[in-house]
Amino acid sequence: MARVLIIGASRGIGLEAVRQALDAGHKVRAFARSAGRIDLSHPALEKVNGDALASADVAAAAKGVDAIIQVLGVGAGQLFRPVRLFSDATRILVAAMAAVGVRRLIAVTGYGAGESRSSMSLLQRVPFQVLLGRAYDDKDVQERLIRASPLDWTIVRPGALTNGPRTGRYRVLVDPATWRYGVISRADVADFLVKQIEDRSLLRQAPVLA
Repeated sequence: MARVLIIGASRGIGLEAVRQALDAGHKVRAFARSAGRIDLSHPALEKVNGDALASADVAAAAKGVDAIIQVLGVGAGQLFRPVRLFSDATRILVAAMAAVGVRRLIAVTGYGAGESRSSMSLLQRVPFQVLLGRAYDDKDVQERLIRASPLDWTIVRPGALTNGPRTGRYRVLVDPATWRYGVISRADVADFLVKQIEDRSLLRQAPVLA
């Protein structure tokens, strides 16, 4: 049993990770601006309202945990303006983890972040850059910040997300030669994240999930 902080816990992959971490027997601190409205009740669940861009909130939430899962997202309306959420929040988180002595970080970015963008075909890359370029430019910075840190990190790059069920049938693509754009449910991404809490075989790696 681990004590886990999940940042971005109120919806999507983050909320799925809360559910699955509890099912796996972990103690979960669910952190989000609307954490109090999470419709879950469990004796091992602590809901913490906070802002991922507020240093004091993040530092307080990080105290006393064994691992942190970071799942951040922006709304569609923010994609056509400069995006800094991913890098700014990660800067704050890395500093907070260093201050309180937490080393294990599992961070979700996405296929197309970092060097995985070079594995896209030209037909994929052009619409990707038009629609998601600003967000993924900032995710590139986010990944660089994590890689430069002394943390025990794993970066997770899922492909296109669906609301399908947890199946456990997905591929973890570590070798860049195998990277491809695929489809995966949020529940299956959460399955992978929760497994990484105790599985250290992918430390300092950035697999693509499909």
